[in-house]
Amino acid sequence: MLMATSISPAIPSSPSRRFSILTTPNAKFVKVPALCCLRKNGEINGLSRTPSPMDSGGQNDGEMSLEQSSNVELEMKNNEIWRLFKEAQQNILYLNKQRLKAVEELNEANREKQLLVDKIEQLEKETRRASGKDNLALCWALLLRIDAMVLGGMISPAEATDLRRMVMDRKVSVANVFSDMLQKRDAELLAELRHFSEGSKKKGFHIIHICTEMEPLVSIGPLAPYITGLSCALQRKGHLVEVILPKYASLDLDEVQGLREIEAESYSYFNGELHGNRIWTGVVYGIGVTFIQPLYFSSFFNRDRIYDYPDDFERFTYFSRASLDYIAKSGKQPDVLHLHNWETAIVGPLFWDIFAKQGLGNTRILLTCHGLDSQCLEEPDKLALCGLDPGRLHRPDRLQDTAKTHLVNILKGGVVYSNKVVVMSSMDSKGRIIRSSHGLEHTLALHKEKLLVAPCGFDNSTWDPSKDNFLPVNYSAENMRGKDACKVALQQQAGLSEHASFILVGCIFSEVSDFELEKLKKVVWNATKGGAQFVFMANGAVPTINRALRSFQEELEDGNVKFFYRYDEVLSHLMFAGSDIILCQSFDDPLLQVPLKALKYGAAPVSITSGDQNFRYSADHDHEITRFSQFMRSTFGNMTLSQALDEINNNPSTWKTKISDAMMRDFSWDAECCDIHVSAYTAVKSL
Repeated sequence: MLMATSISPAIPSSPSRRFSILTTPNAKFVKVPALCCLRKNGEINGLSRTPSPMDSGGQNDGEMSLEQSSNVELEMKNNEIWRLFKEAQQNILYLNKQRLKAVEELNEANREKQLLVDKIEQLEKETRRASGKDNLALCWALLLRIDAMVLGGMISPAEATDLRRMVMDRKVSVANVFSDMLQKRDAELLAELRHFSEGSKKKGFHIIHICTEMEPLVSIGPLAPYITGLSCALQRKGHLVEVILPKYASLDLDEVQGLREIEAESYSYFNGELHGNRIWTGVVYGIGVTFIQPLYFSSFFNRDRIYDYPDDFERFTYFSRASLDYIAKSGKQPDVLHLHNWETAIVGPLFWDIFAKQGLGNTRILLTCHGLDSQCLEEPDKLALCGLDPGRLHRPDRLQDTAKTHLVNILKGGVVYSNKVVVMSSMDSKGRIIRSSHGLEHTLALHKEKLLVAPCGFDNSTWDPSKDNFLPVNYSAENMRGKDACKVALQQQAGLSEHASFILVGCIFSEVSDFELEKLKKVVWNATKGGAQFVFMANGAVPTINRALRSFQEELEDGNVKFFYRYDEVLSHLMFAGSDIILCQSFDDPLLQVPLKALKYGAAPVSITSGDQNFRYSADHDHEITRFSQFMRSTFGNMTLSQALDEINNNPSTWKTKISDAMMRDFSWDAECCDIHVSAYTAVKSL
């Protein structure tokens, strides 16, 4: 079919051009008077002149009339041709519009069909995931009913332990059998559980986290995502994991399934007396969670903040003792009590001095430190609040602080009284951690055989470009075509020049120091001269980071650099997917996990300070580092932004190989982090 534009040059633009258009090699020429033009009504226009003697000498009135009649006929033919041209043009334009409309409708139908197919696939995936979560939720509902039976005196602690093992070892079949029985009375449910428990065998570990944060219930620092991520990973590998938390007034309970109060008396010792607590249970992401709510000391956790109060020692010591009292009374016999930071480190000495003799002799203690700078120094006499003997513990080999010997160090006590200690650090070696441990150098060196180093992970069920619902096109290490589409989408959203050939650098910051800002300015200025594009996004409502970035934007005034001052979940996914490089404040990022997500999405993590603080520890011959640290040191760890840009431009095939290899590596919670913890649980159970 001809396009309308193909004939437009041939259409006369005005009546005055019609004669020239019709003058073709086969046309019959007609003699017309010079400067004589006819109007459409056949009249001579005002431009006709008086015929010259030569013109009029051989003509009579009849000849003039014949010639005028011929001119009128010719004009009418020209008008008809012009009308036919216009009509043909209109028809062609109409047909072309109809064709384009049909093509667009076909494309729209195909798009709707693909969206429908994608939606069906997503619903099927969600149904499968929901089925797995429902099974875990049912299992935890049964486990929490078992806890209530123990507290109510219906069954012994030993039988409760066997029933718990049976539920977790055979959780799929248990969920199918008991899905319709949870509404029955405890006596009927217990009879069914006893009948079903025949032949059950012990598998996996039973781990109880005693902690102060858990995502999404209460999230302040790196502890919250770690608790949830590691617990889910452990349960996927067949271990039974539960969490005990204070019942803060500020808890976000939207994700808690089956929240209920256990109708049984619960008391814990504090300051020479027994005090009542309300015990709440629920399920979060398939993990059983117990909340302890003090009655007499109700103000302990009914506050605006979680930390940084003058009585933090009293608050978290009360919670630690109440957790142990609850575990002992409920008849739980976990393999491992997993403690976290100084806030629950006091559980270590409490357990060995008091609770190991109360039916928990086979339980072991593991302490995780997410930082060694916060240790909690207190007067020794305060240990008596939770039932400990200050005179017995205020000794150099126990809780006495090394520098301030008149005080006790709670984190030190956790290290001394734990069977294993895991320090969370993605990049540092074991030796480096010991040498820079904020006054705990002697203690850690003395107990270095129990010390392990583990990296943080990330949630690969949410952060995976091959199935990320936030991306316009999915992609993987095997098929990277979708990454270019994500880059163009990010450029469009940021208002940058749109082309996949531009090198795009993403930056997601939660805070930035003055030193980092000055370093960042130099890095960005140098890179934009070479044509690189930048997209910045602040993470969280932190006024200082927003002010710093706004000042930077005003100073920079570059069209290749765009800023977003409010964190957006969808945009953050697109930034990882659309960027070639992600600038990182640190490769040890347990809170945002930026380097780990960058690797998964095919973006190279490059440190702002790589030029000043390379990860070449020439004086450190300690090879006890994480696999993540080994990988980063051999790839992007020592690379500056300018070096990364040069390699992309000059060695694209080598760069693509590096990126593809990084994407195929697993740095999620399920990988190295989980493996190290399972090895620690295995080691402590063999003691």
